[in-house]
Amino acid sequence: MSTPTLTAPHREPGRAAYDARPVPAPIPFRRLLGVELRKMFDTRSGVWLMIGVGVLSALASGAVVLWAPDDAITYASFAQAVGFPMAVLLPVIAILSVTSEWSQRSGLTTFTLVPHRGRVVAAKTVDAVVVAVAGMLVAAAVGAVGNLLGSALAGTPTVWDVSLADFAAIVLANVLGVLIGFMLGVVLRSSSAALVGYLVYVYALTGLTFTLAQAQQWFADLQPWVDFNYTQGSLFEGFPETGEAWAQLGATSLLWLVLPLALGLWRVARVEVK
Repeated sequence: MSTPTLTAPHREPGRAAYDARPVPAPIPFRRLLGVELRKMFDTRSGVWLMIGVGVLSALASGAVVLWAPDDAITYASFAQAVGFPMAVLLPVIAILSVTSEWSQRSGLTTFTLVPHRGRVVAAKTVDAVVVAVAGMLVAAAVGAVGNLLGSALAGTPTVWDVSLADFAAIVLANVLGVLIGFMLGVVLRSSSAALVGYLVYVYALTGLTFTLAQAQQWFADLQPWVDFNYTQGSLFEGFPETGEAWAQLGATSLLWLVLPLALGLWRVARVEVK
């Protein structure tokens, strides 16, 4: 009885060289940041949104110069006027930065080149925060120019009535607003649905909770703990002055921002990209 001879498995020509090739290094996170930041503005929607921010900021400053009474020519008036279009449009940019991967079918390319979806979403998150902060710095600069021109044309003293701490609180409020838009984009992954959800959240829900607080005392007492619009809006008047107020901001942020975003990230990591 003969013993079977074991032979080496067949190897295709060139397979040894293929197996010996070095593993490519992962894409650096800073490169992801640059790519995702560029993707936010290299589409027609992104370009027009930025043009809209600039035009509306200039129009808002001009409106304050033309129609505000002399005693209202202050830096706070210009900052509020310029900051409004920023607060409305910057969350829209954050929404589109996420939903474009599905609406424009670029997710197949993005998540093929970077299989770890969490790194892509992290880069988008950082870029959204950077854009929010940069947008508010631009608003501060435009407001400063408007304040100088407005006071010179009106012949009134230049009033700088926004402290650095107040400005930092306004920046935080706008960053939270941008993150709300980003969260809706992650959860819904549809541009139209996320935009409608954002409008409902900012306008319809705000009016509903305000009316309910006016009509029902029990909700007025509970509102600071459950209404994120309420606690976020209070930041436009400055940082919370008590530990309880900070706790209310943290509780509403956890309820309306952190938990839904965590759910959305869990779904993004598992949903099929088509």
